[in-house]
Amino acid sequence: MSDSRLAEAAHPAFARHETFAPRFGWLHKAYMQVKDRPDTFLADDAPVLLGVGKNMAIAMRYWSKAFKLTRETYGDDSNSRAMFSYPTWEARWLLAEDGADPYLEEQGSLWLLHWWLLCSRPGAMSWAPSWYVAFQLAPFARFSARDLTQLIVRHVNLSYKDAPVEASIGKDVDCITKMYVPAKRAKGGAPGALEDLLGGPFRELGLMAAVDHPTSGRPEWEFTTGSRISLPDRVVAYACLDYAARTTRSAGSISLARLANEHGAPGRAFRVREPDIAAALERVAATTAGLQVAEAVGQRSLAFDSDPFELAWDVLDAQYDNVRDRPDFPTRLQWDLQYPKLAEAAARELKLQDVTEPTLALIEETP
Repeated sequence: MSDSRLAEAAHPAFARHETFAPRFGWLHKAYMQVKDRPDTFLADDAPVLLGVGKNMAIAMRYWSKAFKLTRETYGDDSNSRAMFSYPTWEARWLLAEDGADPYLEEQGSLWLLHWWLLCSRPGAMSWAPSWYVAFQLAPFARFSARDLTQLIVRHVNLSYKDAPVEASIGKDVDCITKMYVPAKRAKGGAPGALEDLLGGPFRELGLMAAVDHPTSGRPEWEFTTGSRISLPDRVVAYACLDYAARTTRSAGSISLARLANEHGAPGRAFRVREPDIAAALERVAATTAGLQVAEAVGQRSLAFDSDPFELAWDVLDAQYDNVRDRPDFPTRLQWDLQYPKLAEAAARELKLQDVTEPTLALIEETP
């Protein structure tokens, strides 16, 4: 018996964060370095360049890639097998000094990054499989560390040929709760625990909460539900259109039930229900040409009259005062010409998804 849901959505990447959840300032620092030095994370002085310890530098490399802010491929030296990091256009849009929110001061930016961490499409799958299982595939709302670890292990064993040791998945589970759940520093706790609490931006989203087992008192966690006051309507609409773009790049529609309940969809990622998604989409559609919430035969759908991927970016850009209209802001094509290795990195990722070598070569040769 096999279950392809995880394999189709995420690369088998486990415990690459060195036990560190992402911290304030890390992604901006990483972007500012790799845009000029793609070998930053490989340099002997990487900790000095990034202003962190060696293990934290490794974690910064992982999180930049996991949030789809960098892509990795080989450098120009044909004899080297070292993987360089190249900033994506999305990183330029969000993290540059003239970008949308370089210091992640708006909670909407954290919601957006959370979506980028989990979302998946051909050539841009998730690099956080444990996170994908937790938010997209978990059948429970409340869990212990062991519950979630065992669930991830089961999906991993059903999805990948080579599975990591369970201890690696256990580190992911610990990092998930550290990333999203504010926690008190235990007496005699590990160094850095308080820093994780104070420096962890994603705990502000309120996606998870710590609870005690009703009888044993052992720590457990639960996914929260209800209205997401800090989640902007346009970020919801962006994620919905981005999800629709997985299967079509032309005019069409997608049911709100799918957007709320399907594995991989925004409803599960943000832990919001269909009525909340509908309300957000209706508000955005009221001020966005080419977008509407329609109803037919008792089913409500999000209808779009053009490429949902491009429409998604129109909606998101409007949330941040039209970043793409700022002086000298590069188009995607201009950015790809500035960083030609991005196309090679995308082709390499497609190859990891069993794309044939002739197709890979064609992509690599495309200017």
